[in-house]
Amino acid sequence: THLALFLTNNENSAAISPSGVVTAGARGEAFVMARFSTFTVGSQYIVLPKGLQYQETAPEPVNYIDEFVASKLKKLRIHPSGLCSDEEFLRRISIDLIGLLPSREEFATFMADTDPKKREKKIDELLGRKEFTEMWVSKWAEWLMIRTTQQVSTKSVVLYYQWLVEQISNNVPLDKMVQDLLSASGGTFKVAQTNYYQIEQDRLKIAENTAQIFMGMRIQCAQCHNHPFDRWTQDDYYNFAALFAQVGRKTSEDTREQIIFNAGGGEVQHPVTGANAVPHFLGGGKADLTGGLDRRVALGKWLASPANPYFAQNFTNRIWQHFMGVGIVEPVDDVRVSNPASNPELLMELSKRFTESNYNFKSLVRDICVSKAYQRSTLRNDSNGSDELNFAHQTIRRIKAESMLDIISQVTTTKEKFAGLPLGSRAVQIANGQTSTYFLTTFGRATRETACSCEVKMEPTLSQALHLMNGDVVNNKIQQGGVLKALQDQKLEPPQIVEQLYITCLTRKPTEQEVAALAPLFAEGTDKNRGLEDVFWALMNSREFLFNH
Repeated sequence: THLALFLTNNENSAAISPSGVVTAGARGEAFVMARFSTFTVGSQYIVLPKGLQYQETAPEPVNYIDEFVASKLKKLRIHPSGLCSDEEFLRRISIDLIGLLPSREEFATFMADTDPKKREKKIDELLGRKEFTEMWVSKWAEWLMIRTTQQVSTKSVVLYYQWLVEQISNNVPLDKMVQDLLSASGGTFKVAQTNYYQIEQDRLKIAENTAQIFMGMRIQCAQCHNHPFDRWTQDDYYNFAALFAQVGRKTSEDTREQIIFNAGGGEVQHPVTGANAVPHFLGGGKADLTGGLDRRVALGKWLASPANPYFAQNFTNRIWQHFMGVGIVEPVDDVRVSNPASNPELLMELSKRFTESNYNFKSLVRDICVSKAYQRSTLRNDSNGSDELNFAHQTIRRIKAESMLDIISQVTTTKEKFAGLPLGSRAVQIANGQTSTYFLTTFGRATRETACSCEVKMEPTLSQALHLMNGDVVNNKIQQGGVLKALQDQKLEPPQIVEQLYITCLTRKPTEQEVAALAPLFAEGTDKNRGLEDVFWALMNSREFLFNH
């Protein structure tokens, strides 16, 4: 025992001594790990206060997701929050599925609908919108680091991006899409997915990116030594990298285009032994390369298949994180023994059903969105006030940079112009990671230089607040868009226009208190136009507008 290393991820709840003795502390969860040589094991601890009073209240589950979430909350003696209002749901689901706010017409229709299934109907409607495809293509472009480099031309980027559009819009099963990507051979113009091997050409980096993107694992540490907090050894690292050792490249007749092919030769040497690494799947067995099979083809068949459980778990976790604000494993691309799932049973069931559905992306999204877990209020109760990991309430999330700019353009009825795209294109349609604006950079748009999920910055900053308040984006768009004039042309009175502005920006009507507070702006003798502009500006600078909740 004295040769083992003992660690805990929460000293406050479960401290562990050098000899492996665990001491319970404050209420919460902890993962305690023991490591010796290349062996790592761990155990989850739940610490509850002595004499805690708890009476189970089990809301009727909508689906299996609610059952697994409820089971974990029961263990923690936590009561879930109630469901969000229809207004909150409509705004949340619109931002999450299409990256836009519902229109005033959509708001009126949804609120007037008395069908108890109207939320499910709305989910199905939004899943069929082209904006849903555009937003998820943008996410894939981040994961795959699509951008121009010295090796990748603008034409290659556009074609690669269009390949993604075709895959997502046609709901191509995820396993087939990834297999086609990893095993692709041909010209980077004619077979656009071959650009995966152009954006990064170093075979060790390709191996690292592949593990991180498609399995959610960061194996970089194992390049120089056995991973200190995970199972991966240096042998694992180089044996996996050997799968990319025979990627060949040559210039096409068009010098801007490269041809990716199986060179049939080339090896990766282990830095310690000097021997050629033997191609192995990460966490799997030795690759069967009978008949000179392209190593990448063998990898694709294994990686994107039920034989590799990490594939389904990785993408269900990434998709879950998009809708819930936090992954079941967080960060989503740092899966390791010492960073366990907060609800492993839920993750396993999501992954199992995702696999059984033939990796149907939209089916998984729908399961999440119809669940009570997703539709919960962000308001917390006494028991779940400190919970951040177990989905007892929804999370308040800052809207992503691209969606934020699209929404600002939407509510002001203005258009943006991005390099290489026609006037009026959405920010989520930008194919090239090198294309950006001051607004997008300030709000944390990914540069797509690495495969790390940390590329996207979601934390609110002072620079963002100052840019919205004092910059030219909001002010200019209010002036250019003509929203107020259009409402005034309908012969609406200021209080009626204010109500329409609230619906436009916040997907709700103003409260009585808000109406009373704004009334002096439109009193006799005041500049009513200035008052309406101030209300519009204030709404677009409010936290309620900038966050999804």
